[in-house]
Amino acid sequence: MEVNSAYEELEAEFNALEERLADPKVLADREAYTAAARRYKELETKAACIRKLRGHREDIEAATEMLAEADADERELLEAEIEDTAAAADALEAELAELMAPKDPNDGKNVIVEIKGAEGGEEANLFARDLFDMYSAFAGQNRWDLEMMNAQGSDMGGYTDVVFMLRGDDVWSKMKFEGGPHRVQRVPVTESQGRVHTSSATVSVLPEAEEVEVQIEEKDLQVDVYRSSGPGGQSVNTTDSAVRITHKPTGMVVSMQDEKSQLQNRNKAMAVLRARLLQAEQQRRQDELSQQRRGQVGGGGRSEKIRTYNFKENRVSDHRIGLTLYKLDRILAGDLDVVVDALAEAERQDHSFGS
Repeated sequence: MEVNSAYEELEAEFNALEERLADPKVLADREAYTAAARRYKELETKAACIRKLRGHREDIEAATEMLAEADADERELLEAEIEDTAAAADALEAELAELMAPKDPNDGKNVIVEIKGAEGGEEANLFARDLFDMYSAFAGQNRWDLEMMNAQGSDMGGYTDVVFMLRGDDVWSKMKFEGGPHRVQRVPVTESQGRVHTSSATVSVLPEAEEVEVQIEEKDLQVDVYRSSGPGGQSVNTTDSAVRITHKPTGMVVSMQDEKSQLQNRNKAMAVLRARLLQAEQQRRQDELSQQRRGQVGGGGRSEKIRTYNFKENRVSDHRIGLTLYKLDRILAGDLDVVVDALAEAERQDHSFGS
C-alpha cells in the first residue's frame, strides 16, 4: 500500500494517546486526562478510516498478485473484486481528505447562547422570546441538553436578555452560524392600526471555555451581590443571591440571578465570562489574519442583520448566503437544519463568507 506520511503520523499519535489514557499518572491528572481524551476523540474517526483504507489497499494488492495465476473465471471475479475495493478505497480517501482538512478549533465544544432584545422596544423582547423558543425546539430535535443560565423577562412575556447552555453532539458546528443581529418584520401585538413594524434582537453564540483554557486571576474580578429583580424591577428574592462580576482588565460585566444560591449564580457567571474571554482571544487572533472580520452582534440595528423573519410572507432570508425560504412557521418550530446545512456548505466552499 502506498504510504501517506500524514496518515502514519496521525496513527502514531492516536496509538500514543491510547497508551496515555491507560496510564495511571494521566488518569490521576484531571487536566492532562481531559486534554488527552479530547484529542483522542478528535482523531478516533480519522484513525478508523485510515485503518480501513489500509485494509482495502492490502486486499487490492493481494488480489492483483493472484491475477497472474488465475484462470479465466477466477480472473473475472478478482477483477470485479479489485474494482469494487478500489471504489471503496477512493470513497475513503475522499472522506479522509475532508476529515484531515483544517477544523474549527471550537468543534466539539458546548455553547453558551445569549439573546437580547435590541431595536423595537417590547416587540424586540417578544422576538427574543421567539428566537429562544426556536432554539429550544432545535435543541430538542438534536437531543441536546438545554440549561437555562439567566433570564430577564419583559413586561409582556418576552426577554430583554436570556442566557442558556446547550450541550450535545455537534452543538458548535450547528449553532455557530446563529450569532448576529436577527430582524423581524410583522404587526406587533401592541399595534392597533395593523401596520408592519421592523424590530431586531441580537444573538451571541460562545464556545464553552474550560478553566484550563482561560485563566482568570481572582484579583482581576470585582464581584457585587444584590437582590434579584423581575420585570419592572420588582424584587423577587429576599436575599442577596444575584451576582454581578466585572472583569477589570477588559471591562466585561456578567450578571446572573436565576438561581437562589449566590454560589450557583457566581459559577454560571464565571462560565459565561470564560466563554466571552475565550471568544475575545480567538477573535483577536483571527483579526491579526483578517481585518475584515466583524463581531457577531454588531450594533443590533435594523440595517445590520444576518437574517430576516417576515411573518406576512412566511419568509426567512439569510442575507449572508442569499438564501430565502417560505417556511417561517417550520423554522420557528425548530426546523433549522435546512438553513444550517446551507450555511455549512457555504463555509466549505468559501471559508471567508462569514468574515
